[in-house]
Amino acid sequence: MAIQLTDNVSKAAKRDIVDLENKISSFRSGDIADEAFRKFRLTRGVYGQRQPGVQMIRIKLPHGRISADQLTRIADLSDKYATGNLHATTRQDIQLHFVKLADSPQLWADLEDAGITLKEACGNTVRNVTGSARAGIDPIEPFDITPYAYSIFDYFLRNPICQDMGRKFKISVSSSEKDSAYGYMHDVGLIPRIQDGKRGFKVLLGGGLGAQPFSAQTATEFLEEDQAIPFIEGVIRVFDRYGERQKRHKARMKYLLNDIGLDELLRRVSEETPALRNKAYSVNSSQFSAESLYPARPEVSNYTLAADPASPDSQKLTTWFKTNVFEQKQAGWYAVQLRVLLGDMHSDTARSLAQLVKQYAADDIRVTVNQGYLLRYIRPEDLVAVFHALDALGLADPGFDTTADITTCPGTDTCNLAISSSYGITRALETMMHEEFPDLVFNDDIKIKISGCMNGCGQHSVANIGYHGSSLKNGAYVLPALQVLLGGGFNGKGEGLIADKVIKIPAKRGPDSLRFLLRDYEANGFDGEYYSDYYARQGKNYFYQLLKPLADLKTLVDSDYIDWDHTEQYVTEVGIGECASVLIDLVATTLTEASEKLGWAQEALAESRWADALYHTYNVFITGARAALMSRDVPTNTQHGIVSDFDKTFVGESDFHQHEGDFKSLVFSINKQEPSETFARQFMAKAEAFLQTVQSYREAQIEQEGTPELRELTQAQDS
Repeated sequence: MAIQLTDNVSKAAKRDIVDLENKISSFRSGDIADEAFRKFRLTRGVYGQRQPGVQMIRIKLPHGRISADQLTRIADLSDKYATGNLHATTRQDIQLHFVKLADSPQLWADLEDAGITLKEACGNTVRNVTGSARAGIDPIEPFDITPYAYSIFDYFLRNPICQDMGRKFKISVSSSEKDSAYGYMHDVGLIPRIQDGKRGFKVLLGGGLGAQPFSAQTATEFLEEDQAIPFIEGVIRVFDRYGERQKRHKARMKYLLNDIGLDELLRRVSEETPALRNKAYSVNSSQFSAESLYPARPEVSNYTLAADPASPDSQKLTTWFKTNVFEQKQAGWYAVQLRVLLGDMHSDTARSLAQLVKQYAADDIRVTVNQGYLLRYIRPEDLVAVFHALDALGLADPGFDTTADITTCPGTDTCNLAISSSYGITRALETMMHEEFPDLVFNDDIKIKISGCMNGCGQHSVANIGYHGSSLKNGAYVLPALQVLLGGGFNGKGEGLIADKVIKIPAKRGPDSLRFLLRDYEANGFDGEYYSDYYARQGKNYFYQLLKPLADLKTLVDSDYIDWDHTEQYVTEVGIGECASVLIDLVATTLTEASEKLGWAQEALAESRWADALYHTYNVFITGARAALMSRDVPTNTQHGIVSDFDKTFVGESDFHQHEGDFKSLVFSINKQEPSETFARQFMAKAEAFLQTVQSYREAQIEQEGTPELRELTQAQDS
């Protein structure tokens, strides 16, 4: 059945959706190799699950902002195409699981009808731009970063400079110096400041998690607001040009920064200035402003937030007021934060929440980085009613973003990469804390984060107490394990830290490990001492010795060989991969890719988008040169390396060029001139001729040497 597309869907989105439908058809008929299709669909938010034959759909919500109607739409589509569950992520996305591949185009079309996209939610692109959920109402913010976060998302969506990078690229915008959007673990992190009466940002570069987490470096203490987007564009261009492309574990920007140093990176960024689409980019700071969303403010009153002592839930309500409610910077208005176990919300609950928002709050829900939700602009006299309504939905648990509120990824429930259960251990830890450490709902110093593997979707490396899934061998047997990490997160000075790996223990001993850590901190921590400062004071070996008895495999029992939430004996099993090995003509596939990019360049030129046309054309040169090098069995890696190797390999060949350096000079002229129609047309004409030459060269090679041998192609799952 044909996809149903409404008038609310933009022209660009319609083309993307139809393209996805066509690619699915071609894939099913065997016309597209698995790897090429995997790469394509990931950039459309369609991600293979651990379970064969179904997909995870990642819905891209810039800075976590969503309306009540959009939340309802997602809930309805989860019922129709998925499992009725909405999973909030640490990147402020919402994910749907167990979706049939054939249903993904129509699901996307129905989302776009409500103003929601899947574009570039996964893959080697600019991922969802995260932002502090409190933005716009944060009492300590210098200004509202909401329009800036949205503008960054909008500027790079479908931008040719970031459609086929060596790896993903992540950006965050915090609302204050507290860096609640964790800028220090991002490729680019922005922290708002006002200097000499002007708005701007402190800029952090090169942070990242994964197996080797890096803290970001400070690129500048202050960059004026209209320079933020041009600067980010320059950084992405440099990352695209020089970033690793063969070794995926080394392909993030943090490694490029580590290899060449900050000064050299910034020098290369400045070199890109002539080619930028915009040398300055002013953001409409009134967009999404509080005044436009909810202009009528109540008069400040002496209303007292207090529970009725005769009420049976008086204690819970009082605790909820303390931990989940705060007064906004707009006097007389309150915000309410929802703690959501595992980040999972049933579709019925989501629809009821949307109605509650319409009745009591501004139509501006924020998904939070700790997998909860934030409601804003609630009148003080409505708070008790809101509490009871939320309580009926199971959304009024106290302790939002406290020690008792654990952040976690789905782990082995759905993810290909996970090694052990994240959900099961999270439930066990939260239950233990509720029963044995009830006052932790008031502690917002210690943050606990859990991931199913070292890749860090649960952000365990920036937790004060973190865990990631692993395994241990005991003779001929294997058991599920947890790597314990300590000392990350923020210290008493507000500095963001990366946690240390301390010890690996059997997964079933996770509650004991947390119990040991919390009791030790209660006994030996100084009054008011932040946990990460306590960890630094005691040292890594102190905690290793504290937890060492739990790592003793001589004391294992049968249940230690069974993972949380499971009944069968554990086996180490990374799920069925995104793609099996495939045999393809790599050169032909690469030349087809170059032709597609030429088509995008021609379209941009026809629409007078000179900068876009130039960058697509640049990619025609890069991809064509890569194909030529592959035909000679010359390995390729970075774009800069491809250009240099092509120059050396084909120098003196009349089909290409006579002098070494000619090709490099041509291709890298992209950042030497302003983007203009004349330059774009000249550059494109040379690229068309070059691509035709490479194609002719390949045809002649096949005629002389025979049909090329098909090659096996495999690639690791994207994360």
